[in-house]
Amino acid sequence: MAQFDVFNGDADGLCALHQLRLADPMESCLVTGVKRDIDLLCRVQAGSDDHVTVLDISLDINRQSLLRLLDEGASVRWFDHHFAGEIPIHPNLEAYIDTAPDTCTSLLINGHLHGKYLPWAVAAAFGDNLHDVARRSAAALRLDQLQLDQLCLLGECINYNGYGVTPDDLYFHPADLYRRMAPFADPFVFIKEDGGFLILKEGMDSDIRRARETRPEFADAHAALFVLPNEAWARRVSGVFSNELARMQPERAHAVAMPLDNGGWRISVRAPLATKKGADELCHVFPTGGGRAAAAGINRLPEEMFDAFVDRFRTAFS
Repeated sequence: MAQFDVFNGDADGLCALHQLRLADPMESCLVTGVKRDIDLLCRVQAGSDDHVTVLDISLDINRQSLLRLLDEGASVRWFDHHFAGEIPIHPNLEAYIDTAPDTCTSLLINGHLHGKYLPWAVAAAFGDNLHDVARRSAAALRLDQLQLDQLCLLGECINYNGYGVTPDDLYFHPADLYRRMAPFADPFVFIKEDGGFLILKEGMDSDIRRARETRPEFADAHAALFVLPNEAWARRVSGVFSNELARMQPERAHAVAMPLDNGGWRISVRAPLATKKGADELCHVFPTGGGRAAAAGINRLPEEMFDAFVDRFRTAFS
């Protein structure tokens, strides 16, 4: 019998798995990648008596691989908050999927575990740009402002590490970062004792300073578009920068675009935080687009479709 843990390489995916394995420690094969690498289930070969846990990736994107694993006799347990489409009915599938804009996978795991590792779920919510939700969820912990700020920074640093076109852009492969987190039930001890946190903090601080110097291609009361260069620092910080823009102008939608090596564009979209809806509907129109209502993206937008994207972006949030 084999256990496979398949998870998004961002803060939500890592903190979701971390909570689960703190509660139920076991050796497993880790399957993950950069944040946008979500077609992960195709890498799993599992059959009868094998177990697959899937965290924070879209069922819809992985549908064919899921059906294959179920046909081969594997048991699959799925926690997620992204668009799923029709969820298959199968005795070997447990699906805990909630696409509400005010939740994330780590909060779903937190509920499943009855709040046993709530500080890690709070960090993940901060990393997913659910700051208000994170603060409300943290109320039961009775933290002071410094502790709350530390969890916020931790979540943002873990999330920052997930962005990039390939793992070479990152400071740590997400599987390696999870292994660094794994010994720590207390996130405050992780912050204090693991040197990886300081590496991420210093990297994020440097990259975000450069991103803040970028002027928008256009900006009005409803929408703004920023273009970052095709450089590793920009690929790393694109998500954190997008989230920061959304918090600074909560009534406005934001898109951050970067050219790719072989042509085309990588796009991050944030719906206005005041509504938290529309980003997924916009991105799903285009090839390789996906995400959730509040935050979505396009992995590789063809060059010839860029103007069409800009027009739809401005119209969608006008």
